[in-house]
Amino acid sequence: MNKRNLALIDAKTTLVGLLATPIKHSITPAMHNLGYTISGLNYAYLAFDVGTDKLRETVEGLKAMGAAGFNVSMPNKIDVQQYVDELDESARLAGASNTVVHKDGKLIGYNTDGLGYVKNLEEHGVQLEGMKVTLVGSGGVAASIAIQLVQAGIKELSIFARNDKFFANAKANMSCINQEMKDYGVSTNVFPLEDDEAFRKEIAGSAILAHCTSLGMKPLHEWSVLDGLTDVLRQDLIVTDVVYNPRKTKLLAQAEAAGAKAINGLGMVLWQGALSYKLFTGEEMPMKEIKAIIFGEGY
Repeated sequence: MNKRNLALIDAKTTLVGLLATPIKHSITPAMHNLGYTISGLNYAYLAFDVGTDKLRETVEGLKAMGAAGFNVSMPNKIDVQQYVDELDESARLAGASNTVVHKDGKLIGYNTDGLGYVKNLEEHGVQLEGMKVTLVGSGGVAASIAIQLVQAGIKELSIFARNDKFFANAKANMSCINQEMKDYGVSTNVFPLEDDEAFRKEIAGSAILAHCTSLGMKPLHEWSVLDGLTDVLRQDLIVTDVVYNPRKTKLLAQAEAAGAKAINGLGMVLWQGALSYKLFTGEEMPMKEIKAIIFGEGY
């Protein structure tokens, strides 16, 4: 295997970045840079603490510098779409992009979150065909996961979102599925997260509870979407969280205590990263080695 020292950055090194805030918790730079080192690719992946207020200037700067592209995380996944030249169908349907590729002078937006989530479930032996899913969230990650779940063959989707200014995002996601993706035949409805009665009813009929918000990640690690509602948990329910730091959120601890299957966001971040890695480099990410070195035991 052709290995190179990552410190040997030169004038031919290709830049890739991550735009998000907060960003210190992210393992994405380490994951990509390790992949470049193992594969002998002359790339360097840097993290930039950028919010929506400086997003346009940063995107323009990376394009001007000839970066191969960049990943986008909270809170930029929706706003970044107005600064790219084209959108792949994955990003267009989700209304959000987590990956932007610079190719032939154009910025092309993609979304690998949803497929990364589904691949993580498949790796854990979860069968999605014909299932009903209750999903919590209205941001870019939630939208991408909802779209990919539909494409994976689920039969019904119930979306819960806070009844605030972001509730419209969840309704737009529902409309996209019910209209643009109607050929999949998936029944989709949106409910306010504050409606405990509806929440209990929908989870009771669901095989999977998909939590797709930042609740559970520091500084919100002491809270769970199921606080006061843990009686909805049961042994045959699968509970997933997009949060990977901490590895076991309060939600997942509650699920395990009730005997439910709990799946954290580590696999999702690895898979979505592998998909982005290939878009940036044209090469497959060395996933086996990255799992062993970065994720370690208990992945």
